Amino acid sequence: MLIWTQHYDPFGNIFVSAGIAAIPAILLLALIAVFNVRIHFAALFGLATCLALAMGVYRMPVSTAVASALYGAAFGLFPIGWLVLNIIFVYQLTVKRGLFDVLRESLARVAPDPRIQLILIAFGFGSFLEGMAGFGAPIAITAAILIQLGFKPLQASGLALMANTAPVAFGSLGIPLTTLEQVTGINVRILSSTVGAQLALFCMAIPFLIVVKLAGWRGMQGVWPAALTAGFSYAIPQLFISIYHGPWLAAPLSGLCCIAAIVVLLQFWKPRELWAFNEAGELSVSAATPWTTAAPIDDGAKVFKAWMPWSLLTVVILIWGIPFVQSSLDRIGQWKIAMPYLHQVVQRMPPVVVPNVPPESAIFKLNLLSATGSGIFIAAIAIGFLIGFSPRELGRTYLETLWRIRLSLLTIATMLALGNVTRFSGSDGTLGLALSHTGYLYPFFGTMLGWLGAAITGSDTSSNVLFGSLQKITAQQVGISPVLMCGANTCGGVMGKMISSQSIVVASTATNWYGHEGSILRYVFFPSLAMAALMGILVFLEAYVVPFTWMVGK
Repeated sequence: MLIWTQHYDPFGNIFVSAGIAAIPAILLLALIAVFNVRIHFAALFGLATCLALAMGVYRMPVSTAVASALYGAAFGLFPIGWLVLNIIFVYQLTVKRGLFDVLRESLARVAPDPRIQLILIAFGFGSFLEGMAGFGAPIAITAAILIQLGFKPLQASGLALMANTAPVAFGSLGIPLTTLEQVTGINVRILSSTVGAQLALFCMAIPFLIVVKLAGWRGMQGVWPAALTAGFSYAIPQLFISIYHGPWLAAPLSGLCCIAAIVVLLQFWKPRELWAFNEAGELSVSAATPWTTAAPIDDGAKVFKAWMPWSLLTVVILIWGIPFVQSSLDRIGQWKIAMPYLHQVVQRMPPVVVPNVPPESAIFKLNLLSATGSGIFIAAIAIGFLIGFSPRELGRTYLETLWRIRLSLLTIATMLALGNVTRFSGSDGTLGLALSHTGYLYPFFGTMLGWLGAAITGSDTSSNVLFGSLQKITAQQVGISPVLMCGANTCGGVMGKMISSQSIVVASTATNWYGHEGSILRYVFFPSLAMAALMGILVFLEAYVVPFTWMVGK
């Protein structure tokens, strides 16, 4: 089959071309956030626009454009949709047996204040899960728990997204950085140390940020010791692990350190005022005596049963994330399917990539056994039997869950289709090249490029695939450290993931708030943009102003 060569400036002016290339993303965000169009309709309209640009402006062959959309949709359904489906299945099982009410009461005994619950669950436990699994699992699980603790759907969704920022660069046992190594040829340990140092201050700040977003400055002042403990107990281990070990265990071990530190702190310190949700769902100072609002749960067996599903799920995710287990399962059941009309058909060109790179690979990996969603499915079946479901009840609940999230699965598939058309058509390269023309300001705008990449694709890993090589090449041309800019692409992507449509759909599905994605996007957009801009300023300072050479790998 003939190879189609990408071209990045169809209008002869890179900024005009970039403006046209940005239309699908701008249109998608506007439809969701401004016009409140249901997200699956907005995603379908964005995909249609993206396909029209790919074929009409970039002259991409029709068969290749359609194949790229189908390839992305397939990846959206597996492994991402498969994971989300089974996470919600576990959630539904526990709700049907009333175990979530017990879980809420037990958590209220440990940390009755919602501000501390938010730090403990969304930040600490969510970071551990992101380090092990990623792909939306921590957002789905923590948002589902928060909603059962009395948080409003918007709060549970948005705060789970914001808290998930800290571990993204080291998510799924370091996949974003190991992928960046493959794309750029830069040693992963150097990238790991750079990214760990760049993110340290931001990781310390996130517990404060999410509490302020929930309860305002006054609410944060009452629990600042917990926020400070969480920030330091997560950021410091992640920094040292990323420097001296690498990216693989930085997030999960740091998440465990964070959880342990908060639990220990609560043995010696309590906030002076206990805050709680009132009947209207508003958070304010509770009239009850601090730390005594929750009556003890006498039935220890009931508490154990309530925590058992999530404990078992965590163990299974941990086991499924072990590389040896994954490789062993892949040898038993993995199928690789070369996408017709797409695999090795598209040729990316300099300066987006180095000269003479092979055509783009498009192989769909159907790893039915090693996928995290498969481990969750097995755990869900075991959980169902352990809490008293019959096979018929399990089957009925699974079909109910599938019907409940059908539109979410459609949206995820459509969004991944849009991202793949953007990538294979070359319009992502157009946007990257436009930002690379910013010259002296490139350290700032290069960071924002990573933010844009993750926002469009829904993945820090995908952002590194799209722009990692471009960051390295442009940094060399501008005369700054390629390691610095490749790390900046990852750190910018960390901030962009919280506004990706894929992540927002996962959150809205977990909180049973599908159809309100525009509200969630507005809730998290400005924190995401502000944090990305601050990261861009830090990278600019590292490049020109302050000799942060100790922060940047050589």
